Amino acid sequence: MSKRLTVILLASMIVLCGGVFATEKGPISDVIYFNVKMSQELGLRDVAEGLTDIFMEGVSGPTLMGMDKATRDKMDIYSVPALTYALFVNPYPNEAPYFANVDGKDFFNVMAINEFRYALNDLINRQYIVDEILGGAGGPMLSMATPGQPGTYRYGLVANKLGLSFEGNETRALEAMKKALEDAAKIPENQGRLVNSNGKWYFDNEPLTVKFVIRADDPNVRVKMAEYVSLQLEKAGVTVDRLVWERSKASNTAYGSDPADLIWNLYTEAWSAGATRAFWEHIVRQMYASGGSYMPGRGTEGFWNFRNEKLDDLIDRAYTGNFLTEEEYWDLSLTALEMGLKDAVRIYVCYQDGFYTANSARLLDRFAYGLGDGVNDWSLKTAVTDDKVLFVTQYSSVGALFMSNWDPVGPDGISDTYSANVVTILSDPSSFESPASAINTPYRVNWTHDDIVTKVERNSEGDVVGTIDVPENAIRFDSKTKQWKEVGPGVKSMSMGTYTLLGGNMHQGQPITVNDYLYAFAFIDEWISRDGENDKYYEASYENYMRSGQDTIKGYIVNDDGTITTYFDYNFPASVDRTAQWGAPFLGVHRQPFVIVSWEIYEALAEIVANGSQSGTVYAFRNDPAVTQIDVLVPNHVKDIKAKLVELIEEGHVPNSLKGLITVEEAQSRYQAAIDFIDKYGHAYISNGPYYLSKYDPTANYAECRAFRDPSYPYEPYYWKEMLKTVRLSVDSIDVPAIIMKGMDTTVKVVVAEVAYPSEEVSKASRGSIVVTLITPEKEMTFDAVLIEPGLFEAVINAEAIEDLEPGSYNVLAIASLEGAVPASSVTSTIVY
Repeated sequence: MSKRLTVILLASMIVLCGGVFATEKGPISDVIYFNVKMSQELGLRDVAEGLTDIFMEGVSGPTLMGMDKATRDKMDIYSVPALTYALFVNPYPNEAPYFANVDGKDFFNVMAINEFRYALNDLINRQYIVDEILGGAGGPMLSMATPGQPGTYRYGLVANKLGLSFEGNETRALEAMKKALEDAAKIPENQGRLVNSNGKWYFDNEPLTVKFVIRADDPNVRVKMAEYVSLQLEKAGVTVDRLVWERSKASNTAYGSDPADLIWNLYTEAWSAGATRAFWEHIVRQMYASGGSYMPGRGTEGFWNFRNEKLDDLIDRAYTGNFLTEEEYWDLSLTALEMGLKDAVRIYVCYQDGFYTANSARLLDRFAYGLGDGVNDWSLKTAVTDDKVLFVTQYSSVGALFMSNWDPVGPDGISDTYSANVVTILSDPSSFESPASAINTPYRVNWTHDDIVTKVERNSEGDVVGTIDVPENAIRFDSKTKQWKEVGPGVKSMSMGTYTLLGGNMHQGQPITVNDYLYAFAFIDEWISRDGENDKYYEASYENYMRSGQDTIKGYIVNDDGTITTYFDYNFPASVDRTAQWGAPFLGVHRQPFVIVSWEIYEALAEIVANGSQSGTVYAFRNDPAVTQIDVLVPNHVKDIKAKLVELIEEGHVPNSLKGLITVEEAQSRYQAAIDFIDKYGHAYISNGPYYLSKYDPTANYAECRAFRDPSYPYEPYYWKEMLKTVRLSVDSIDVPAIIMKGMDTTVKVVVAEVAYPSEEVSKASRGSIVVTLITPEKEMTFDAVLIEPGLFEAVINAEAIEDLEPGSYNVLAIASLEGAVPASSVTSTIVY
């Protein structure tokens, strides 16, 4: 054998061995199959029998315990407070005389009277609903903050200080409702029209009616809860029209109709937890402020929209970092919540413990899950089976795999839990909140704490402003001129951060570059900016959804090394990582969930909405009966998207935001890659995550997601499974005397455990900081606990601290924290006498 041939053979062997031993990229499982069951019991049995691996539905305690023990023993069970229930109120017109003309007839809306709807808090006994309807598997709620998560006890205190309670006060409620109606009857426009006869109220000689929309697909909770609330309301002398409607009709009416049409007055709504949260101001904004897009009217142009401008201002300041200290942040958030509770447009009732299940024989160990929201995308990314195949079942009473349009732009798009379960394994956001600690964690955009700088001060008007000089050559997109422009002199920002883009390829094989991030930012600017009366590239509901966050970005510097430095108005003293994630460049143009498609798909959708489609269908980025909301999965829509991509190739079209950054040929290459993807997979959801949607059959309610094994993907299969392991603390009990006698020191015993996450291995805690807090209307008194023995800590409430307290009932809170661990809290009550 010649020396040359030997070298060639050795080189070949090295290449072959390199191929054999090359590090695999992408997720753990090779394929994930999604299907749907119309019965929770069937879903549970499929898990037990090994027909599916994970049931992505948090079932109630009674449902789980209704299964025989042999069936339950075949399951791994993950328990979290996963679902919250609330009453959503239509308060139109929200001012006297409280009626409106609908189709030529005046309709009196009793829910337009603030005092009447606020009295619902006292009218309903939340504890009764938990005990009798949820079977005890849950807990009462007074605000949007799920008890037990970090920081939530502060929000509960706001409700307590308003005098709200879990048990309510029916007598006080009925008195308040009666007075509200009597006062309304004295208004000149209502005199002789709004009357009480034999304890029943009438308007224009017809029963004063509440149109109560009730979701029929939830007979065990929403229907029962609505019946209880209806019976309570009827004690106030009003008539309740129980509109028990199927899911789509009910949801579309409550969230998609103009409140001024008064089709509905009250609605039973439920919210999945969404995430594990360390901070909650964005949820206050989402659920009580007009900027969150979930108040009546939802910011839709032409609709009547509920607004509380002072609340909006306070929570937007908390949301955008317009404060100097952590204490000020809490003041803004809690004051806004107080106003939201007083508005009583959304009244939280209770949370339900969700029991998620997995087949214990198929799954090799426990996977990551959200301590606040249960089985989620991280569960699917960290689940391990021998064959690297994962079968996932979702529950839908109507049998549909998805409930909302896969519109990757509009605020209504991909808004249901079922769609989110799939899309979150298809798309990688720039960062994420850890499912265990809720700390913002870099994902596809990286940073270090040294990369983040914040400098703020309060100006003469009292606003918090940044003092960082934004370089004059920083760029920002100008929707009027359709160009990137330098910000020029005199621009300041609160924070700056330099971010490393991890790159990789999109699912159509095209590389992710800085241009993809610039395109996404410019797209948002374009569609939230109304440049003239007839601006075709504008959507009002989208502006309402995205404006406040977008306006905080002051400019970008694209650095020579490929990093991006963002200058932005956000500061958050409590967490550098939370500040960092705010300024992180992003690929998507949608929030909650973070939906991402490639820029050429965004461009095709924009052109279809703005300039029309081949089929003539009028599309929009909103849920509106007058138009068709775009959907990248629907075949007819996909056909129009493909036709638009072909058109863009033929025209040599380059997006305005990418002109000068890419060539015509490069743009055409992207359009063609998207067309090839559509031809192969039959849909236009082209993203960047660890899985891509390889098959979708809406008739069979079946989806197949295959691993994206592209070598450019940044992470190896087990990377996140190891990274997410941590320890959480659990406050198992607080032992405080039922009565604390003045003049005596009182010992409080707190039992604390360390729980390994996600394995759930438990040990007695022998470290950490445990603080006991006695909560009074005026202040919070804290007492440090000391370790007595493993698992047991004691604090002493000294006699001097309670000497001046009025006799009565007080809450006692215990908070356990440990560096690097997920904190825990628990609350009980005692009587000071």
